[in-house]
Amino acid sequence: MRMLHTMLRVGDLDKSIAFYSDVLGMTELRRKDYPDGEFTLAFMGYGNEEENTVLELTHNWGVESYDLGTAYGHIAIEVDDVYKACDTMKQTGGKVIRDAGPMNAGSTIIAFLEDPDGYQIELIGKDHKRT
Repeated sequence: MRMLHTMLRVGDLDKSIAFYSDVLGMTELRRKDYPDGEFTLAFMGYGNEEENTVLELTHNWGVESYDLGTAYGHIAIEVDDVYKACDTMKQTGGKVIRDAGPMNAGSTIIAFLEDPDGYQIELIGKDHKRT
């Protein structure tokens, strides 16, 4: 078994694809409209779906926003240098909501940004230790 993708519902597909491409450096892998169901799926990632877990963006036609609820946490992305990544992402239009620095009660360097729909993305330095 392997994890295939994580799905997020988005209000403006083009705006979300631009964010995940321009700010986070993902590639749009594929997109398909489903007219009978009135939705579009777009898959984003850092590599092909056969070898990598990807992000599925679901746009339900006519829906502009969603209540994110309290159960959702965040998506985590590993970066070489969290400080540099934050600076670059700010310059490309990313909304950093927690600047780079040590995590609470730890030493791992992290930061958080927010996508156009309010989903949080955690940036974690590559030198973190998995426990």
